[in-house]
Amino acid sequence: MADPKSFFLGAEIHEYLVAHGSPPDAVQTQLIEATAALGAVSGMQISPEQGAFMTMLTQLLNVGFAVEVGTFTGYSALCIARGLAPGGRLLCCDISEEWTALARTAWAEAGVADRIDLRIAPAIATLQALDATQPIDLVFIDADKPMYGSYFEAILPRLRTGGLMLIDNVLWSGSVIDPTVTDANTEAIRAFNDMVVADDRVDAVMIPLGDGLTMLRKR
Repeated sequence: MADPKSFFLGAEIHEYLVAHGSPPDAVQTQLIEATAALGAVSGMQISPEQGAFMTMLTQLLNVGFAVEVGTFTGYSALCIARGLAPGGRLLCCDISEEWTALARTAWAEAGVADRIDLRIAPAIATLQALDATQPIDLVFIDADKPMYGSYFEAILPRLRTGGLMLIDNVLWSGSVIDPTVTDANTEAIRAFNDMVVADDRVDAVMIPLGDGLTMLRKR
């Protein structure tokens, strides 16, 4: 099993909690291994327990249209796609042909490729061009941190009332509370976290899953 993405979890307890939930299947396991072979960048992949959570959440919400910002090698998209309602669609935004090539292979092997529309382009342009008359049920944002606020503002008007937005890495390995850490990514996450908790258009809860996951419900 890959190292835990939760900086507050040890390897043994992480292995235990994954073993006592819906485990990664053969396709997911292969994708974890293929991503690990990329080296240090593999840390961008979400954890298995977060993937299982996102599949279940997608099912519970009966999601018909979902959007993902930041697809990487496709694990999170695979998890969302598996939870879509019959006829449901997932729009994925990324800029890497190389990393998403692994995603395409995994989606095909899992039998969900026909549910996913991958757009290779700057995500903000893709989001701003979306049909405003097609409401979004679920969003997952896991991309360039300084753009989190811009993605939020582009998506929120298109998110249906009661729809959910999930934002990854909001604890940033604990650096969000370390005043000595002032790099651009950390500062961007701090600013985003402060912004959304004060936004009266959404209800917010931050949960200690993976590297921190914020759930926003549009009022």
